[in-house]
Amino acid sequence: MAPLSPLNGHPNRVKVPGVETNTGPLGHGFPVATGCALGAKLRGEDWRTIVVLGDGEMQEGSNWEAAMTAAHHELGNLTAVVDRNRLQQGARTEDTKALEPLDAKWASFGWETRVIDGHDHAAIKQALEPSTTGRPVAVVANTIKGKGVSFMEDRVEWHHKVPTDEQFRLALAELAG
Repeated sequence: MAPLSPLNGHPNRVKVPGVETNTGPLGHGFPVATGCALGAKLRGEDWRTIVVLGDGEMQEGSNWEAAMTAAHHELGNLTAVVDRNRLQQGARTEDTKALEPLDAKWASFGWETRVIDGHDHAAIKQALEPSTTGRPVAVVANTIKGKGVSFMEDRVEWHHKVPTDEQFRLALAELAG
């Protein structure tokens, strides 16, 4: 990624079309998305809200409050996609707080839950289809951080690490494989 790229560490609403708010890992994006979906429902609008969450964010209480709120208001126009790579800044998610069974937790909060291979583009497309129950949709997308790059794959230190020029060339070569 080039310096000053719009695809920086946290998506920036003034640089990336479709990003409505700058948030980061503190659990703010999901509550904001829930508010957007509720606003659409109250106004009778037919647009949908899709929010992407890291699994480490699921350790934040504000996210579970948003999940309860979305289910309570039957926000079938809201889809939450959890990148379930089991890594977060500095540790594995399960070393910090156990999240499993994550799909059952979403279901217990009243969500229509879909578990997919997050590397399968067809599965992602299908999982993003609208709710079939009128309830909000939770997609648990099982992924492997750094997939396809031998020295990055499933390695917690690459959560924030920037590759050297040589590592970048090696990663591109492995991905082109």
